[in-house]
Amino acid sequence: IKRAERDGRTSEDVAIEFEAAWWDALDKLGVLRPHEAPHATEYVEGMVELVQRLIETGHAYRTSDGAGPSGRERGVYLDVGTVEGYGLLARQPLDSLRAGARIEIDDEKRSPLDFALWKLAKPGEPSWPSPWGDGRPGWHTECVVMSLDLLGEGFDLHTGGLDLMFPHHENERAQAVALGRDFAHHWVHHAFVEVAGEKMSKSLNNFTSLTDLLASTDPRAYRLLVLQSHYRKPLDVTRAATAAAERALATLDAFGRRAAELPAAGSDEAALARFRQRMEDDLDTPAVVADLAELRHEANTLMDSADATAAAPLAAAFREIVGALGLAVASETSQIDSATADLVARRDTARAARDFPAADAIRSQLEAAGWIVEDTPSGTRVHR
Repeated sequence: IKRAERDGRTSEDVAIEFEAAWWDALDKLGVLRPHEAPHATEYVEGMVELVQRLIETGHAYRTSDGAGPSGRERGVYLDVGTVEGYGLLARQPLDSLRAGARIEIDDEKRSPLDFALWKLAKPGEPSWPSPWGDGRPGWHTECVVMSLDLLGEGFDLHTGGLDLMFPHHENERAQAVALGRDFAHHWVHHAFVEVAGEKMSKSLNNFTSLTDLLASTDPRAYRLLVLQSHYRKPLDVTRAATAAAERALATLDAFGRRAAELPAAGSDEAALARFRQRMEDDLDTPAVVADLAELRHEANTLMDSADATAAAPLAAAFREIVGALGLAVASETSQIDSATADLVARRDTARAARDFPAADAIRSQLEAAGWIVEDTPSGTRVHR
């Protein structure tokens, strides 16, 4: 709303612009599109019905129109004192949360922990009709209504950042509990993205947008960086970290191209079983990435000794695992023309004769033509 006012646009235009940027970033990262992509504005009628039901059951109350003494928005609030087990996700009882809550000057709000279910509209803001006056739903209400509608009661998993655990996720859960609805059975919260040990945020002026990062970094490298860090631990995003991930990715690409020359084979079952065990252990992706490095090393060692038959199942497992991780790794060698193939052959002959000046000159010629040159035990390999 603030951006729309500043730019002289509608809030819908702003939302459409940033939604498009979000999808573009996810596509670049190789994140699959979800089956549903709900917009809160499509569920307002259901939100009004939920708020009305909370009022009827004595869990919510109305405040007067206009702004109160503190200038806070008026509307409909949930009385958290009526919700059994409020504070469960915060791991604190209600009395403890009350004691630590910020004191607000508001003569109609029963508790500083009570939160808005419906906010009465201010002039010029988007609004929808309701029995309590034109306005818009609170954030917590939007999410619980969409979750219950699309996933049903008792769905398995609710995720989000650690900072959403309380109050956002607790307030979602509270509304469902108040209405006797079975909500999420498992909650998973990931740690913060950090820069040099500090949480990335605009207020600290250490903020980098995902779109800016992907403009200067291979998106696959950022995905690998995320996989190298367990979701429960802070993810440190620095130029050095992304550069290291790009180097690691290059080694995976090099192996993928080399493994493309191996005969077709079934995946090594022990490697796949280890992968499943890692993922079932609270999504231990750092251990999986370490296992990939070991698979690559073992397969390369076997290929160096010309044992393609033993290397092929390991390479097949490698490809299956990176595919499950959504990590696009090079899987074939580049097609080369006859002139380039001749240069590669001449360079191998020069190296075999230990004529290194000639070999280096041919390398420079290949690189000037846009080829990346790799020295392998089986000879020179080039790719774009």
